[in-house]
Amino acid sequence: MVEFLSFRDGESTQEPAVTVESFTGQSNATAVRIEPGEDARELLPHLDRLSLVEVNFPGFGDGRGYSAARILREAGYTGELRAVGDVLVDQIVAMRRCGFDSFHPAKALDDAAVDRALNRYDDVYQKAIDGRTPIWAKRHPETHNG
Repeated sequence: MVEFLSFRDGESTQEPAVTVESFTGQSNATAVRIEPGEDARELLPHLDRLSLVEVNFPGFGDGRGYSAARILREAGYTGELRAVGDVLVDQIVAMRRCGFDSFHPAKALDDAAVDRALNRYDDVYQKAIDGRTPIWAKRHPETHNG
């Protein structure tokens, strides 16, 4: 069973994450946890000092964390971006495409199911933060603009 999954090179950050409010009020924290409803853009002035951003998914139907991940990656955040909480195996591919590179689900995931989910499709349809070339751009490279 998979209790923690990382796609980063090297060790994952083990520092406990603080709340966004606590983080913006102190100078020594390098790990923060974004809860649903909190604005990831509050962290943009501090990206250079962050080693870990955890994004909490309290329920599988709450997709606000996907937006937080994309905002941070598009702003240039290169540190660890971890999805925590109610992370389901069928969400991992979409979360990876939004920029998550580690996962700590509340309930352990089946190894074989994770492998199947990650290797199911060779191509993607939408452009996303992960840099994979969408199938339409492969078919029509003359219209591909990044």
